Amino acid sequence: MKQISILGCGWLGLPLAKALLANGFSVKGSTTSESKLSVLKSAGIEPFLLNLTPTLSSGERAEIGNTIENFLNGSETLVIDIPPKLNRKNNDTTVADDPSSLLRMIFVEKIKTLIPHLEKSAVKNVLFVSSTSVYGEVNGTITEETLPKPDTESGKQLLEVEKLLQSNSDFKTTILRFGGLIGEDRNPIKFLAGKENLENPETPINFIHLEDCIGIILKIITADSWNEIYNGVSPFHPTREAYYSQKATELGLPIPRFAHSKPSVNRLILGDKTERVLGYKFIKANL
Repeated sequence: MKQISILGCGWLGLPLAKALLANGFSVKGSTTSESKLSVLKSAGIEPFLLNLTPTLSSGERAEIGNTIENFLNGSETLVIDIPPKLNRKNNDTTVADDPSSLLRMIFVEKIKTLIPHLEKSAVKNVLFVSSTSVYGEVNGTITEETLPKPDTESGKQLLEVEKLLQSNSDFKTTILRFGGLIGEDRNPIKFLAGKENLENPETPINFIHLEDCIGIILKIITADSWNEIYNGVSPFHPTREAYYSQKATELGLPIPRFAHSKPSVNRLILGDKTERVLGYKFIKANL
């Protein structure tokens, strides 16, 4: 039985862990919430309380180092699914004159805390869950060959970590850039319902359903597809106005209204490499 470690058992990580268990893997999973340890354990996941805090005392560093090593021990594959935190409530340091660069440093330093332990472990493969936000808000068709130009703080953080992991020769890294994440309990229409003068009515949506997020990750792992970059985006690209109007109607919510006074951004992100290279077939092709 192969073992996989999942750093971050949240909205995606927890159901991913359950899917891996159902497919014959054993799973170690981390959380930053002590109350969630019992949830992981009851699902059959070996739980670890792990917070990659970059500034610690020598004693704390030794303790967290032991936890990381136990978390990685016996796993050939690590899935990293921890998003950058974009708030000022951080005990690691004090936000200085340039809070955005400091926040980016904190996220990068967290991954740097992990890497020396990765290098010493038996982990051969790393799957880093990133985002299509690394491409920025550019016009045109975007593929994995498109040069990333992030214009948001989270996008900049993610791209920096992508490069950090890809440049390390002690393990193979595959980057999976997900589009907008949706699921049965998660859809942007719940926040947009009834709003007025929304921009970019003709912009295509670039979303992916939770089931396909899990499906693509499983396919990458079982196919041993490493040292790759994939866009995790469904081949379903109606316009924002058409999609949100339909979803509002389906859910009985007020239909949002869009402004047509400005041209819409034509940002189309293709995720067909997962179909061509991995042979993956989307479960939720129509979102």
